[in-house]
Amino acid sequence: MAEGRSGDDIVSEFLRQNAHLKQWVESLRGHCETDKQWRARREFILRNMEVFTGITPGVPSRSLDQLLSLSMVWANHVFLGCRYPQPVMDKITEMAEGVVVHEAPVRKTRDELMGKGKRTGSTEGECDVSQKKLKAGSGREENRRNRANSQAAMRPPKLGPPPHAPSAHQPFFNRLYKAVAWKLVSAGGFGPNLNHFEILRACVESSKASLTCAFVPLKDIPDLPSSRIQKEGQVCELRCQTVYLGTGYGRGEDSARAMAAKEALKIFQGRKVTVKICRRKYQGGDVEDLVLQDDQLRSSGFPPALSYPFQPEQQAAA
Repeated sequence: MAEGRSGDDIVSEFLRQNAHLKQWVESLRGHCETDKQWRARREFILRNMEVFTGITPGVPSRSLDQLLSLSMVWANHVFLGCRYPQPVMDKITEMAEGVVVHEAPVRKTRDELMGKGKRTGSTEGECDVSQKKLKAGSGREENRRNRANSQAAMRPPKLGPPPHAPSAHQPFFNRLYKAVAWKLVSAGGFGPNLNHFEILRACVESSKASLTCAFVPLKDIPDLPSSRIQKEGQVCELRCQTVYLGTGYGRGEDSARAMAAKEALKIFQGRKVTVKICRRKYQGGDVEDLVLQDDQLRSSGFPPALSYPFQPEQQAAA
């Protein structure tokens, strides 16, 4: 995209020249994003589309998942002050080159806020004395902060969905639940002859979102149930807005995706759906994941996760 003008002007001209992208890119907007946040993240996405090979507008892909995850990481850092492991910060900083966010939020550390609170209650003379003490002790304070930062860098980052994520996603899935219910009624009810994936995708797109599909060869999954003897074929995992919906097995990607959609639609057969944080297996370990559940009690656990949107550094390195 051209340089030398404002980001909005550049994006507007780019979308005029590529009209087929306009509706698709708008479908990627999160339902909680403000106009300012979305305009910035949209420019981030459009500037980096060519870097991620295999992205076709309207077609779910691993490359698209990676780009969208990194765009959310960047937006969370700019607008919410979130911090991530340094390799991830370096990656999103490089990808955001050329994206200008006017009047971005400025966030202060706890020490800065506490220091400001103390100064407001002091007299002018006390402020002068405090400033002298601060200058005299600046070297010691700098050393203390460097040690604290080094210790923090040595601690492994806490990864996973934030605690407020289920409540943030719940309104969207309440709307999706109603859309699926009406769609199934018009299709004659849930049954084996339905095109489950097309029904689910149509409902998701009507709710201004998109499905993401992750595929992995069956033989490459170490956490399969011991009862599964078959080792050939594909496994598909469906997500929507980072929330896990279902997993399917098949001889090829199409059949695996169809089975995953069928499992996902079963969730919408209950009286309601709920977004929860649940424990799942991922790459040999346990992680917390966002999962869509119905009101039915189930004794079996979840299939192992094929993708994990809360570890962007792994997706960036994939």
